[in-house]
Amino acid sequence: MRIVSLLPSATEICFALGLGESVVGVTHECDFPTDARSKPKVTTSRTHEGLSSSEIDQMVRGQLSSGESLYTLDAGMLEDLKPDLILTQQLCTVCAVSIRQVQRIASGLSSKPQVVNLEPRSMKEVFQTFRKVADICGISEKAASTISGLETRYRNVKHLVRRQELQKPKVQVLEWIDPPYASGHWIPEIVNNAGGEVVIGFKEKPAQEVKWEQVWESKPDFIIIAACGMRVDWQKKETEIILARLGLTGLARESIGAPSIWICNGSDYFSRPGPRLVDTTELLATLLHPELRPHYGSRFREGTDYAHL
Repeated sequence: MRIVSLLPSATEICFALGLGESVVGVTHECDFPTDARSKPKVTTSRTHEGLSSSEIDQMVRGQLSSGESLYTLDAGMLEDLKPDLILTQQLCTVCAVSIRQVQRIASGLSSKPQVVNLEPRSMKEVFQTFRKVADICGISEKAASTISGLETRYRNVKHLVRRQELQKPKVQVLEWIDPPYASGHWIPEIVNNAGGEVVIGFKEKPAQEVKWEQVWESKPDFIIIAACGMRVDWQKKETEIILARLGLTGLARESIGAPSIWICNGSDYFSRPGPRLVDTTELLATLLHPELRPHYGSRFREGTDYAHL
């Protein structure tokens, strides 16, 4: 089986299931695990480097409204790679090459690959995609223990929160900063599993734009900023600019009893429906409940995985 993954999450799934050697092509965004970085890259996109959160939002909106694709797929390289299986999605047009483009190009390849759509909206469906990939690749029995281990870790976070009888803080997760987008799909469920209660969220549905005024008026105890595909340092800088514009610098926030604000690595832990969503649940549990840090906290790096604002 020769696999081309057009999703960072699918790449992570393949490697977690022991299919790394079968992966012959990935996207330019597939950076985990380390071995994935050396695979041939079959996609490119316009760079966002140096742009602000608002500028990136405007650029993406403009491209989508004009019918432009955000990504370029190298058909010639795909022909050379001769894939048997192409993993893609149609859940989000901002996240990957459109499935129509993939199907059109795949139909002209000499290897006649199977195109498989991975489109989870909940954690149950995320785990189902692991089994789907394993089934297609004929490794269901071999992969069973890996998948059940991830499911057990996910459930154990909720059990730990219940055993400790911890209070559920109110939480707002934002998947973009300017404008703010309240989280959707699997994120509200993960927050609940980690011992929190989402104040504005869209379970099993796409993230939706909200106003900063709505965020403050919902009175969350925590704001978790995990901008889709973005690292901690960029998000921290952008968030500080926005808060200054709103007149909510450090002292001003303290004076109104503002929520605790945490910046998380959106690219690694929130926007990819793969194995590391289990890590995300454990990370959130430690941020919402410091009592749980002895259980999970040593695995996460401040400044890289998360930062307090």
